[in-house]
Amino acid sequence: MAINTDFLRSRKFTDPDKAVEAVQKIYDMHVEYLRESFRAYAAGTLPAGKRVSACYPYVKITTQSARRSDTRFSYGFASKPGTYMTTLTRPELFRHYYGEQFRLLIKNHGGPLEIGVSDTPIPIHFALGEDFHLEQDLVADQVGDLPLYFDVPNLDILDDEIANSTYMPRSDAPRPLSLFIAPRVDLSLQRLRHYCGTGPQHFQNYVLFTNYQFYIDEFIGLCHEMMRGTNDPEMKAQRQQYTAFVEPGNKITLNKNVEHHEESGRGGESLARLPQMPAYHLKRADGSGITMINIGVGPSNAKTITDHVAVLRPHAWLMLGHCAGLRNSQRLGDYVLAHGYLRDDNVLDSSLPPDIPIPALAEVQQALEKAVAKVTGNEGYDLKKIMRTGTVATTSDRNWELHSFLTQNRRLSQSRAIALDMESGTIAANGFRFRVPYGTLLCVSDKPLHGQLKLPGMADSFYRERVEQHLQIGLLTMEMLRELSPEKIHSRKLRSFDEPAFQ
Repeated sequence: MAINTDFLRSRKFTDPDKAVEAVQKIYDMHVEYLRESFRAYAAGTLPAGKRVSACYPYVKITTQSARRSDTRFSYGFASKPGTYMTTLTRPELFRHYYGEQFRLLIKNHGGPLEIGVSDTPIPIHFALGEDFHLEQDLVADQVGDLPLYFDVPNLDILDDEIANSTYMPRSDAPRPLSLFIAPRVDLSLQRLRHYCGTGPQHFQNYVLFTNYQFYIDEFIGLCHEMMRGTNDPEMKAQRQQYTAFVEPGNKITLNKNVEHHEESGRGGESLARLPQMPAYHLKRADGSGITMINIGVGPSNAKTITDHVAVLRPHAWLMLGHCAGLRNSQRLGDYVLAHGYLRDDNVLDSSLPPDIPIPALAEVQQALEKAVAKVTGNEGYDLKKIMRTGTVATTSDRNWELHSFLTQNRRLSQSRAIALDMESGTIAANGFRFRVPYGTLLCVSDKPLHGQLKLPGMADSFYRERVEQHLQIGLLTMEMLRELSPEKIHSRKLRSFDEPAFQ
């Protein structure tokens, strides 16, 4: 197979749907060329020394003005006159996302979009997809010789300078249109499959992170119940908003209350051993369902998973987890709504210096507070009986209690922190860094500074009493955010001076 030279020519479009179709055609042809060449390589029929290369599609726009039809929007427009470009990948996965970004660019700037073939090679690993394993189809010598025949991932360009607001393009080069170039996206799609055990096509736009399997077990139970058929009209209508539930191994359970699905019922099987950060997906037909991920313990895990989920451009992510209550007035089981973060985890310091403030986002904070009130029945001033708002400190030291009072408690007191955990500050900071709306609602599981340590019996009792309610609050918050619509959730607070146009 050879690449059709007609698809090497750039074309201009004023119809966003046709622009996406052009991206799809370019991508499909180049990927199929690589896959066919790889099959020949694996079979030993690719001519010795034959170099095989194919490139990502790109989108480019040149604008003479910086304008937007609605100044409330935080994305969809170029921040200054000039030429902007980005490479694109997996259009079948990002069809709706690309279409919306294209539509806004055309609407705000009036000019056409240019679609063509970039000079950024598609690494063979990414062309083969996240379910393919090179080692299974190649002998050791073939694995070693692969870079002689195909392009492999180039770490020199796989960085987050654009997201970090440190990228400085050459004066004659186009400015970036998106936070992530195509190879960076592809790398994360591969990593999501590895860490979470499900394909990226199943991830939804509203993401819950937790650090305990108890929450996941409760979520699994709720989702399976939702997939069961019912004759109750009101309950059936409620359940019909979701189409399927997907578990690690791409195990799909279809909703028996829905007659037509985007899923055919094909799927994998439950995994004998769960991946490092298993993900579970309560799906809606438009992708606006809820994904829940057990990220485990620690800020490194929190950074790892959010680094990769960010390329899917979710509309919101929230942390639901446990924390140490730092105030004597708090009780076990009380909730903590983070309005600020003391970042003592240090894992993001080189990308986002710790003196950069991480603001609370009004839309997310209001939704969380309303959800707590509705689920617990405490409203207004009474909400203070079970929930406290303030600064959450995030540390990388699980044994933080062993530090001396003078070296630790003084800083916690000066910051006015009300709780301490190991993930929330990192998740919020990466939300800020990647322009993904974020929030944190924690539950006090121990009070080490006041003699209440997290011991086995105490912890078990706490988990039984609080997990279901806490999860219900998180799910209700996501439903409230979904009702707001994406353009109202994505805050201008998260956008820098010279910002890429893509959301």
